[in-house]
Amino acid sequence: MVESEAQGRLPGIHPVSVVDIGSNSVRLVIYEGLSRAPSVLFNEKVLCGLGKGLVATGRMDDAGIARALAALKRFRALSEQARASEMHVLATAAAREAENGAAFVADAEAILGCRIRLLTGEEEARFSALGVISGYFRPDGIAGDLGGGSLELVDVSNTTHSGEQTLPLGGLRLSEMSGNSISKARVIVKRELAKSPVLSGGAGRTFYAVGGTWRNIAKLHMEINNYPLHMMQAYEINAQPAIDFLGEVAAMKQSKINAIKAISRNRRGLLPYGAVALQETLIAMKAARVSFSALGVREGYLYSLLGPAEAARDPLLTAAGELAILRARSPEHARELAAWTGRMFPVFGVHETEEDARYRQAACLMADISWRAHPDYRGLQALNIIAHGTFTGITHGGRAYIALANYFRFEGLNEDGASSGLAAIAGPKYLDYAKLLGGMLRVVYLFSASMPGMVPQLSFAPAEPADGDVDIVLLVPRSCEAFVGERLEGRLQQLAKLTGKRLGFRVG
Repeated sequence: MVESEAQGRLPGIHPVSVVDIGSNSVRLVIYEGLSRAPSVLFNEKVLCGLGKGLVATGRMDDAGIARALAALKRFRALSEQARASEMHVLATAAAREAENGAAFVADAEAILGCRIRLLTGEEEARFSALGVISGYFRPDGIAGDLGGGSLELVDVSNTTHSGEQTLPLGGLRLSEMSGNSISKARVIVKRELAKSPVLSGGAGRTFYAVGGTWRNIAKLHMEINNYPLHMMQAYEINAQPAIDFLGEVAAMKQSKINAIKAISRNRRGLLPYGAVALQETLIAMKAARVSFSALGVREGYLYSLLGPAEAARDPLLTAAGELAILRARSPEHARELAAWTGRMFPVFGVHETEEDARYRQAACLMADISWRAHPDYRGLQALNIIAHGTFTGITHGGRAYIALANYFRFEGLNEDGASSGLAAIAGPKYLDYAKLLGGMLRVVYLFSASMPGMVPQLSFAPAEPADGDVDIVLLVPRSCEAFVGERLEGRLQQLAKLTGKRLGFRVG
């Protein structure tokens, strides 16, 4: 296989495709390669409704089968066109349970030219859990994956999972079992959840919601609340407000009619059933909050294929480092900044948690990714790339911190209309960190010209009596004296005003 000449692609890896045959949708995702932080090259979904009528007939829908097989023919062609080195095909509840499931799988394998892995309910739960583990920094709670035919539940804690369970509570199945009655659907959900030993260990923890229906509920919540960051991964709502909102969605109250236009028509019909399932799950679990995961079975399956060393890598820092390689003038300089700022933050009285440090390092790795933009728009481009990038292992507050730090690094340390929405998401602590980091970068970039070798020679340190009326000095080696001037003094005084510290510099 000939590698692409494109410099915007990572070298040494080849595309890999995953086909997910679910009860409601059939989807193809082609990833840039098998890695800790895979990027999506192509993504297409067809809502086939394979599980439609399964409860009543025990068979997959004939029209759905025809649509699915046609989609799979196209998916194979797309996978080959993208030069995918491997195709992995997963099938879930409908194909697993239907009496005509085996015949469908045989026809699908003939079209795709490869074996289909028919997941058990426990395997589906395990891969969903691995999807959550791969996408969060030390998750702790219960992962739930709502498909068309089933709900998988599994306990997740850091990098481990346990207690895999599957329940017959998928959106399609629930609508049919209840005869399209929300009140009957609620009774069914409560009855099935009462059988779940997994939820009993969830009190006070996070529920990680996986699946298209639940992601659309999160999208609806964002729309109604005018949330400024439309990123699904790790979007979080505290339990009681979520329970109240889900009750409104289940009833499809008048106040939701305008906002629901943000949801595709073919997804709207299952929203009330997804809302009931999520609402009752949060109640039964006694959850503290719900966090919506954009990663699920597909990503969990790929994660399971990684070697131990690759799987152990930090997904956020991996992605940030890769972006530096693809877009920065010097990735080595970006790594120098990540190390240097870690040493300098304590000088300004900042003592980071492990999570805080990860975000600062990621911000430094991505500090130069917008250099090709016009100078007037570098800050805005950096903010948009980071705020809307497909990063994982990061909260929304952390994402806002990283984006704002790089915005302030270019635009100065004052908030404006472009930064105000993200500032609210970041919160006071991360907003302060973003300004401090942006201010420090504004100073050291005057020395480095974005090239390596200079930053490690500089350091902030507590002032000595000989330094005069200052609190902190920037130590500049005699060999770097030529860099000192009005511009440096101006940037230092910006940082001084921000921190409330008197700053100066010392040469020698």
